[in-house]
Amino acid sequence: MSTITADHRVTHAARTKSELLRKLLEWGGFGAGAILIAFGVVAIAMGFSGRATVADSLKLEKIVGSADMTPALIAKEAKDAGLTNVANMPTVDVAGKAIDNGARARAFASYMRIHALEASGGFTYAQMGRFTAKPDAPKAELAVGGGTDNPQFAVIDAASKQPVANGVRNLWVTETALTTALNTSYMADRLGLFGIVVGIALLLSGIGFIVLAFAALHRTKVAAPLI
Repeated sequence: MSTITADHRVTHAARTKSELLRKLLEWGGFGAGAILIAFGVVAIAMGFSGRATVADSLKLEKIVGSADMTPALIAKEAKDAGLTNVANMPTVDVAGKAIDNGARARAFASYMRIHALEASGGFTYAQMGRFTAKPDAPKAELAVGGGTDNPQFAVIDAASKQPVANGVRNLWVTETALTTALNTSYMADRLGLFGIVVGIALLLSGIGFIVLAFAALHRTKVAAPLI
């Protein structure tokens, strides 16, 4: 009789321990699922908020694509200007369209770069000299894209007595600042979209955890048959 009682106690203790472990796993699954769902909701909300901020900021600038901002027209302009082998030619039509989202901001920036290349004859900022060169400046003192970095061969401003800045090079500075801002808007817009996608993934993962915990662990305990 004592042996049967001892076995019964051991069996009862094992069942109690198993039941406790089952409960811990069950509530752990529910807790993990709830946390993932919460993170997913927050990520989705932040993603939509970020994209809305980008759109609102762009709308404040009231940027509208010019009439030549179509792939066909800008290609013709570049060809007429003598530009060859230009990388990253625009592929999105924004002519007459408000620049109010990240994709259009990136497209507008690509058109701006072509306009800057047309103005500089195809040369970039790094290929141009800082100052406007004198007509008789030696060729050795001229930059590849025009102008000079040597103040001795630069045109001098009569009023300030300082070398005259290379206007085309300064145009590149302005273009670079604006296109960087527009491309940053595009990046922020894409990050917002990425946040939404990650949020949805977290949301689905959380729901999956809860379903798994319920299906695998939260089951009705069947009473042991009496012997």
